[in-house]
Amino acid sequence: MNRSMEAHAFLSKKGFNVRSFGTGDKVKLPGPAPDKPNCYEFGTSYDDIYNDLLRKDKTLYTQNGLLHMLDRNRRIKPEPERFQVCKDKFDIIVTCEERVYDQVLECLEARIPEENTPVHVINIDIQDNHEEATIGAFMICELAALLSGTEDLDNDIDELLHEFETKCQRNVLHCVQFY
Repeated sequence: MNRSMEAHAFLSKKGFNVRSFGTGDKVKLPGPAPDKPNCYEFGTSYDDIYNDLLRKDKTLYTQNGLLHMLDRNRRIKPEPERFQVCKDKFDIIVTCEERVYDQVLECLEARIPEENTPVHVINIDIQDNHEEATIGAFMICELAALLSGTEDLDNDIDELLHEFETKCQRNVLHCVQFY
């Protein structure tokens, strides 16, 4: 909702073909208390989520930035999508949290390979707040530019990821899966 959509928006503006997904069972947003999140089914439109939070507590969700975030999201695409139900093929998948990286790998490992198409799954840990999401979007764009600039991604990726890690001072996880 925050990090992936911020990166989605930024990468799209830079001309990259990009999609964004969640990996949980439901879309969960902060609620009035830590033990009371707002939960929605995947497929619930950003407009519906926005209007629901507006109705529940406009002041709270304006102050914590959720309404602003949802307003951005609804300008990008109609609704949150769940990665596990998507059957499209990707060359590169970037995650922003190790837990999500693990969920993506688990999902790919559970699929029966159809064509043995390789996909590079990369994780860059990015804190889930507005400022870090913006910084993360710039970093992911820089990584995407680096990876798209090679003619032989499979042979060059290790060196490129090492270069990226050194420059950005962030650890990167990387795995190749086939599906």
